[in-house]
Amino acid sequence: MPIYFLLMAAVVLLDQLVKYYVVHNIPLNTSVNFINHVLALAHIRNYGAAWNILTGQQLFFFIITLAALAVLGYLFKKNWHDWLYALGISLMIGGTLGNFIDRLRIGYVVDMFELKFVNFPVFNVADAALSVGVVILLLAILRDGRHE
Repeated sequence: MPIYFLLMAAVVLLDQLVKYYVVHNIPLNTSVNFINHVLALAHIRNYGAAWNILTGQQLFFFIITLAALAVLGYLFKKNWHDWLYALGISLMIGGTLGNFIDRLRIGYVVDMFELKFVNFPVFNVADAALSVGVVILLLAILRDGRHE
């Protein structure tokens, strides 16, 4: 089980380090090409969720985040022995904590990865960990559904 707590901490640490780098090296509301026509590093302040929906609803995000962490904690405690569930939930907890730290500390989330080939919200390490965690969790659920 300690490996999963290390994974959660690694996601939070990587997320915060990349955000620190971006804030101190890329001017606000600009982007720098990283891989031409594929990926740019941007410096965006997100006061809402994806595409800035629910902008300014910090109390709502605070309550939802605490509820999500409680549910994820329960699911982790119940399923930590199954590596696929534990992996997915660990990534989701790490990602949730990474963005929660931003909201508590500075009142918004720093986003930086801008996909140049598709209209997609600018996102961060925490968002990526959350998304990958959800996919892994869905795979675990589908795997279990086939065994029943």
